[in-house]
This record gives sequence, C-alpha cells and structure tokens, in this order.
Amino acid sequence: MSATEHLITTIEQLEAIYGKPHGASVVKEIDRIAPAYRRMIEVSPFVAIATGGELGFDCSPKGDAPGFVRILDDKTLAIPDRPGNNRIDGYRNIIRNSHVALLFMIPGVGETLRVNGRASISIEPDLMQGFAVDGKLPRSVMVVHVDTVFFHCSRAIVRSKLWDEASKVDRKSLPSTGSMIAEVSAGQHGGEAYDLALPARVKASLY
Repeated sequence: MSATEHLITTIEQLEAIYGKPHGASVVKEIDRIAPAYRRMIEVSPFVAIATGGELGFDCSPKGDAPGFVRILDDKTLAIPDRPGNNRIDGYRNIIRNSHVALLFMIPGVGETLRVNGRASISIEPDLMQGFAVDGKLPRSVMVVHVDTVFFHCSRAIVRSKLWDEASKVDRKSLPSTGSMIAEVSAGQHGGEAYDLALPARVKASLY
C-alpha cells in the first residue's frame, strides 16, 4: 500500500474525520471587535502576523508594551512597525496580497485571539506620531481592516504548558545567536564578537 493512499485530499474526507464546526466554535466568530475581544487586544504584548504572496508565506512576530496594537474602531486595527532586520517579508506580501491573519497571545492566559482581515501600510503623519516612543516614530504602521475575529480555546497552551514556570528552557542550553549565524553562513558572519555586541545593540535599537 502506497503512502499516498493515506493522504487526505478532499473536504469530504476531512469532514468525515473532524465533522463540521458547530455551537460555540461557530458563534464566537464575528465580523467586528466586540468588547470582550477588545480587552484581549488591549492587554496583549505579542501578535504573530501571517501573510502570503507569490513569493511565499511569512509569519512574523510583533511585540511591545500591552496595547501597542491600537483599536481605531471596531473594524480597524493599527500596528506600528519598530526597528528590525529590514527583511520586510510580510510587508512585501501585503503589497501583493492584502490578506493577513493575526494571532494575539497574552502571558499566563490560555486563550488566544485570532483576527483575519486585509492590511495596508501607512506612513500618514498623524497616525505615525501617535505611536512615537521617546520621540522616535515607527518605520510605518500596518492598518488592518477586520473581516473576522474569534478566540481560540486554551487546549494548545495547556498541552504545551507554555506558561508553566517548569517548562521554561534555559537559553544557554541552545546555540547562541552568533553561533547560529556563523554556522549557516560558513563563518562569514556572527561568532563570539556578534554575541558580545548583541545585548547593547538590541537595547539601542528597540525604538
């Protein structure tokens, strides 16, 4: 028997295994930011943003003080883009395909919040100024027009024990940033000097 005989290739096969969504899994999905969902966004310091385009897919982390994702109205979010590696993979995708998916996470909370919508990239002066930190503006602001919003149950967080103190991994048990770069670049970049300079460089370039 070939491996392909065990592949799921149709919606009918999927639904035979999983059934169809119903009950709470359906009614929790709405087309706007309800008050309860607003509160989750307001206290979240982290969101992962997924995009897709002709060059491929991207999922980028964004993090800042809780409330850094601003709710402009119940159908619109604004997300500042702070200094980073300037790859702008997700932004390149948005230029070509505006559809985005957001996953908000809250430390210590099992439920996550998912937002699907369409994004644009703005450098409108007043909008940019509203996100200034110590006089420093973001590089741009992603404006997300909400299509659907719903919370995701806590099972994945519970199973992974993500927020459990005992689950924390000692960073020193993993390859350092400099050693990873050195490994994949055949020693052309990274290394010990990179690691020594990294903490100060990160601190100086947060905003």
